[in-house]
Amino acid sequence: MSKKFDVIVVGGGPAGMMAAITAAMNGTKVALFEKNKRPGKKLLMTGGGRCNVTNNRPVDDLIFHIPGNGRFLYSTFSQFDNQDVMSFFSERGVALKEEDHGRIFPVSDKSATIVNTLKDELEQLNVSLHFKEPIEKIISDGERIQGVRTAEGDYSAKSVILTTGGITYPSTGSQGDGYRFAKSVGHHVTPLYPTESPIFLTDDFVAEKTLQGLSLQDVTLSVIDEKNKTIASHEMDLLFTHFGISGPAALRCSSFVNQLLRTQQTVTLKLDCFPDKTVNDLMEEVAELAKTSTKQLKNALAGFLPERLLLFFLEKVGISEQTYGQTSKEQLEEFVSYCKNWSLTANKTFGLEKSFVTGGGVELKEVNPKDLASKKIPGLYFAGEVLDVNGYTGGYNITTAFCTGYVAGTHAAYNAFA
Repeated sequence: MSKKFDVIVVGGGPAGMMAAITAAMNGTKVALFEKNKRPGKKLLMTGGGRCNVTNNRPVDDLIFHIPGNGRFLYSTFSQFDNQDVMSFFSERGVALKEEDHGRIFPVSDKSATIVNTLKDELEQLNVSLHFKEPIEKIISDGERIQGVRTAEGDYSAKSVILTTGGITYPSTGSQGDGYRFAKSVGHHVTPLYPTESPIFLTDDFVAEKTLQGLSLQDVTLSVIDEKNKTIASHEMDLLFTHFGISGPAALRCSSFVNQLLRTQQTVTLKLDCFPDKTVNDLMEEVAELAKTSTKQLKNALAGFLPERLLLFFLEKVGISEQTYGQTSKEQLEEFVSYCKNWSLTANKTFGLEKSFVTGGGVELKEVNPKDLASKKIPGLYFAGEVLDVNGYTGGYNITTAFCTGYVAGTHAAYNAFA
């Protein structure tokens, strides 16, 4: 078996498979190394096993939904974007559909449809597939990349692309190998932290299980720093759990929580249950519902909020057993303040091993945004989550993986012919 290639790709996730396909389409001899027995193990898990393959938003909107250094991707998306991702699969017979918030899925609702399409393409392009063969090191002479080493020996190539992913869900093979390889040839790796992760709260109601299992729709959760400045704010659904909060709003706020926790013990979150209404609107609404009633507020305001949350807020103010006529304006204002501006205290999120996405990665100042090539050593390229780029759930991270994989694969092929 030949051990001489033009391009070697390390990692068989979405970025790696796309990089290998693109390099091969440009006429190079390509090898793909994956430590698992098959490619796309983590990809099979995404979107609840349905694979949220991309998102059908304009590029500027994509960038907005990639809060972890998304602007770095402008050059990538100018070469290959979400529309190109959709075309890639459509041209290979994969029917796609759009769901809420622009999310794109295969009509089959099976991640295997996407993974098998990529694997079939790799095989048709005669990419040399090396499964269950982990890379031990990147070989260089200090001047440029020369190849990789595995237990089977050394493989040579003018271009090596690192697409090893982050360190979330290590059981899928994402164990931080790429960071180690990057450091070994002089690159820096920024601090790693969990993103898209449920959040732990220290508030008493959590231990008391008062709200456990309660879900709220279209509420706004905000992250507040020590200067009382709003760092991030998301209007989405929220779920109270036995440890704190989860659901889309919590997941989107988690990366900002973790960044603040580097320098402070806890982080304040603010919950607005009525983002489309003002305090005055709510005061009037409460008065309208309760002022003519002789019932206790907990009954007069039935339906104003989910029952458990309504009772919780009324009890916090000490007015659950009172009627409207027995309640002062100040007490009603305090109740409405809970509805609009309830403070929660976070002290951590799930760890990287249980989070969806890794924040941090290979330092972007050391990577050329136009071709995703290393500025430290010629012949080395990066794509996917190994880079210090992270997005929200909703197809943004897979889009980043496919698009950076395409760009890295294209330019790694050019370099091999240089």
